[in-house]
Amino acid sequence: MSRRYRAAVVLPADPACSLLRDAVVDVDDNGRITFCGTASDAGDPGDALVTDLSGILLPGLVNTHAHSPMVLLRGMGGDLPLLRWLQEIIWPVEARMVAEDVRTGMLLGSIEMLRHGITTSAEMYFHAEQVAEAVLTTGARAILAPPLMDLPGMNWRTMLSDIDRWIDADGLRFGPSDRIELGYGPHAAYTLPVEALRMTAESAAARGALVQIHVAEAAAEDTKQRAEHGSVPKLLDEVGMLAGRTLAAHAVHLSDEDIALFAARGTGVAHCPGSNSKLASGIARLAELRAASVAVGLGTDGPASNDDLDLWEEIQLSAMLSRLATKDSTVLTAADAFLLATRGGAEALGRDDIGVLEAGRWADMVHVDLDDPAFATGLDVSDEQLLSNLVWAAGSRRVRDVWVAGEQVVGDGESLRVDRAKAQAGVAEAAARLRRG
Repeated sequence: MSRRYRAAVVLPADPACSLLRDAVVDVDDNGRITFCGTASDAGDPGDALVTDLSGILLPGLVNTHAHSPMVLLRGMGGDLPLLRWLQEIIWPVEARMVAEDVRTGMLLGSIEMLRHGITTSAEMYFHAEQVAEAVLTTGARAILAPPLMDLPGMNWRTMLSDIDRWIDADGLRFGPSDRIELGYGPHAAYTLPVEALRMTAESAAARGALVQIHVAEAAAEDTKQRAEHGSVPKLLDEVGMLAGRTLAAHAVHLSDEDIALFAARGTGVAHCPGSNSKLASGIARLAELRAASVAVGLGTDGPASNDDLDLWEEIQLSAMLSRLATKDSTVLTAADAFLLATRGGAEALGRDDIGVLEAGRWADMVHVDLDDPAFATGLDVSDEQLLSNLVWAAGSRRVRDVWVAGEQVVGDGESLRVDRAKAQAGVAEAAARLRRG
């Protein structure tokens, strides 16, 4: 059934970050948007079911970098730097995880994200089939990058062949309303030989698939690669990885030349200010990336290095850290930061069907109600002040309803598909077993 959603305010996430008063979003029976604009410009709804919303309607947020099954590891090694955290805590525990553990973790991670208004997440994690199953269960959307690593017990050639076969069998996108997209997840330049990076780039290019890879996250992680090739971006360019669809996660330690290279190649960046701060990895050069017209989205990273899956916090941190780094309080406005989490995330992932409320895109939508001190001044304020209250004061706590491809998956702040209490109990049980070893 086609539907019309009428809201007091609609934020379509157009390039100007317009704020539409008394506006509607029309959705067809396939879950695609057919119209977004003011009610006065909308046609007769006809037989469409009309839903009136009292608050703000905005696009589903796009989390451009996550390892969401790591909800099972939340809080472990929380005071260690990145490489020690990985080598001493995370990788040993992950080696004990089985496929069902990953599904259990992803199920709760997906619920957590949906409750915060995140409708799409770019995931890099093992047992990706279980990740996909969990996402399809909650009704969310995900871009999966099964990881490739060259570590004891891991054969990157086998991993690469498995991804090739999966894409060749199921296609790049599958599931109801294309909820799942497949791609490649070479972990990083320092965990793979150059040959693996080159072969991954070739496989991805042959299939038009997205490559997600950690790039220059910590200063000490890829010294060998930088010494031999000048920088990690230069290495990736040499092997052909930047010639296709590529998302560089973190991208903290970049030179001017690296940024120019990303801009020239159309490489997207997943900016993860929360994780970068917690692990003391550094402050990414967001202002310079944006000035060079590099497509930048926001990512939470994993819930064991953040430690939550709340992109509203990343919206705030992206602005605050950029302002501190540049000593300029105007370098990233509330509107700029909001667009990073919506339109910017879609652009960084190379997707033109999510992240914006406009005709032709999927109706991935979030309703934020106004029953909160953050909105005590009401709607009768300037557009700038209302957006500021949403970004700086309200955050995720007033997300009440969420739709993916026109299907409501969160109502009154809770999942409509999965019992959250049961999902939390499942994570508690699995996490306890993993801790015991």
